[in-house]
Amino acid sequence: MPGQDNRSRLNVGCGRSALEGWINLDFMPLPGVDIVADLESCDSAPLPLDDDSIDEFLLSHVLEHIRKPLPLMQELHRIARPDALCVVRCPHGASDDAWTDPTHIRPYFHGSFSYFSQPYYWRADYGYRGDWQPRRIYLAVEGARFADMPAAEILARVQSERNVVREMTVEMAAVKPAREPNLELQRRPKLEFTLV
Repeated sequence: MPGQDNRSRLNVGCGRSALEGWINLDFMPLPGVDIVADLESCDSAPLPLDDDSIDEFLLSHVLEHIRKPLPLMQELHRIARPDALCVVRCPHGASDDAWTDPTHIRPYFHGSFSYFSQPYYWRADYGYRGDWQPRRIYLAVEGARFADMPAAEILARVQSERNVVREMTVEMAAVKPAREPNLELQRRPKLEFTLV
């Protein structure tokens, strides 16, 4: 069962936020870091973990700092057990938080995460072989402003205004074996709003 074996949970890019009971991985040998590895080099230097060895992943405010996200997500897929959970937290691309930090490389939107699955590559092959199916995406919005607003109206605001979403949390599952790049296999994740 995910999370019960402390060697099956990987805190990717943990920085100064090492978690007890997790394998903490970062590119700097900070206190609490168990594995030092460069997340930008996953295409040439695999992570020092076995295939199918991790049940749960956490990437908290990491992905937006990565220049080459596809090799990283492919490598995480390699070490993921079938149906492993991957939770990604990051700023929404239409928020100032996505752009203010000069170490942020790229923005992400709620539609971005489906491109970590195989079905979205039905038109072109970029060499990516991972397959993460986004299941749920939580968009944290200000409670005082949006508490009584219908979800469709909040979504319209998210898509047309800046700084509506405070944080985005995505839950994805490792699909093994990987699916074919096929338009008919595409599955949209459930989009939910959380009030903060």
